[in-house]
Amino acid sequence: MVAKWVKNALGRMVPTEINGQDSIPFMGVGKFKPQKRKYNCKIPSNADYPLDGNKKVKDLKEALQKSGLANGMRISTHHHFRDGDLLANKVFDIAHEMGIKDLIWFPSASFPCHAHLIPYLEDGTIARIEGSMNGPLGKYCSEGKMKGVAILRSHGGRYQAVQDGEVHIDISIIGASSADCFGNANGLNGDSASGLLGFALVDSQFADKVIVATDNMLTFPCVPWQIQGNFVDFTVEMESIGIPEKIVSGTTQITKSPDRLLIAELTARLCEEVGIIKEGFSFQAGAGGTSLAIGEFFRKIMKEKGIKARFARGGSNKYLVKMLEEGLIEYILDGQTFDLEGVRSMRENPNHVWTSPFTSYNYHSKGNFAGMVDVAILGATEVDVNFNANVVTHSDGYLLHGIGGWQNCLFSKTVILPIPLFRNRIPVVRKEVTTICGPGELIDVIVTERGIAINPLRKDLLRKLKGSSLPIKSIQALKKEAEAICGVMDELVLSDEIVAAIKWVDGTIIDVVRKVV
Repeated sequence: MVAKWVKNALGRMVPTEINGQDSIPFMGVGKFKPQKRKYNCKIPSNADYPLDGNKKVKDLKEALQKSGLANGMRISTHHHFRDGDLLANKVFDIAHEMGIKDLIWFPSASFPCHAHLIPYLEDGTIARIEGSMNGPLGKYCSEGKMKGVAILRSHGGRYQAVQDGEVHIDISIIGASSADCFGNANGLNGDSASGLLGFALVDSQFADKVIVATDNMLTFPCVPWQIQGNFVDFTVEMESIGIPEKIVSGTTQITKSPDRLLIAELTARLCEEVGIIKEGFSFQAGAGGTSLAIGEFFRKIMKEKGIKARFARGGSNKYLVKMLEEGLIEYILDGQTFDLEGVRSMRENPNHVWTSPFTSYNYHSKGNFAGMVDVAILGATEVDVNFNANVVTHSDGYLLHGIGGWQNCLFSKTVILPIPLFRNRIPVVRKEVTTICGPGELIDVIVTERGIAINPLRKDLLRKLKGSSLPIKSIQALKKEAEAICGVMDELVLSDEIVAAIKWVDGTIIDVVRKVV
């Protein structure tokens, strides 16, 4: 199946063919520039659709049948329902019942609730997954049990792959908390409100057949529409498409760990000292406990200095919404909403703007939002002495996380990874990461509870921090300190068999994940 192996620009051996399709090795940041035209889907005709606009069919099974569900098709879903998703599981229940085989699942991400699909991977209903995997599915893949090679992409990389024709979607199923019979849909209202449907935008635009499923069918028009009915083939009303209490991360809270709070404080102090926190600046931080704590430290500094941020990039949460409503942020440019306050704010506040992977992250476009962000606060499972970072595997080789928008955010003006020096007595700073997801040249600062490492490439930051009271250390010193506490880790032994490929934002292969022995 694999044609040959070559060394990419980061020195990683990668295949030139995956799942029977040619692949391009990572050439370096900004080096690969495609010379072809964007992919175009089939041209539809109004003559094939109801004149009265009513595209509603009896149930999801009928919609899949009318869409021509057949062996070997690529089926896409999105992850706005997170661990409360019922729709993707239902789609493959129906496919199994129909005796369909060798489907390729193309989700924007998966969650532990999708462990439901493991029996379908085992019986051949699903051949492989092309999307970020969390928890049980990642473990299943890591152990070499999946028929094909998984392909993991960032949110922007997923959009890029579809528009470029690298990925062809046969049928897309889009779940919406509100929709009309024509197919206009949003995630703002109803029991299954998730706030935004941006991850499904590319699916609606390019899939051969598009199904919108909702548990809140409204009389036309459903406004505002985040998905336009003009892209939709069939609509379905279901009893439930998601479990409300699991759709949003309602338990998202600031960390109470003293070490994590120290990391957050050091991160905020660094941003203040180097002049990032200033009038009109912009920032992006995640919804994890440490990231939320950093946001609160930002808020305190901004209030004390009378500073207002021009915009914050979301995922949004109650803390970010509070800053917006206090006037500390002019706009939230939101990619996904992590709690009910985020959903409410998006519904009510015109300055809480929904975005998509196209506007925010797509690398094969005429610029995107990522490079306009002054500072991005991101996580990592591992970092090495060259500042390369890993977000998909742990040090034991298991594939347990997705890429999300992480790779895309690396193009922000300053990228900071606030991470513990070790987890469960396993060093996080290593000689070499298990899997490279992002090249070190794009990662500027590592903040740990025992010191801060600045990428030597950022001479400007080193100059501004000269004489600082912050605990500035070399990355090698942090590694040595971690090993003094935890011991030197034995070299990980993995199989030669690859179970997944990691795509960079331009569609090239930055690394592979090997089967756990």
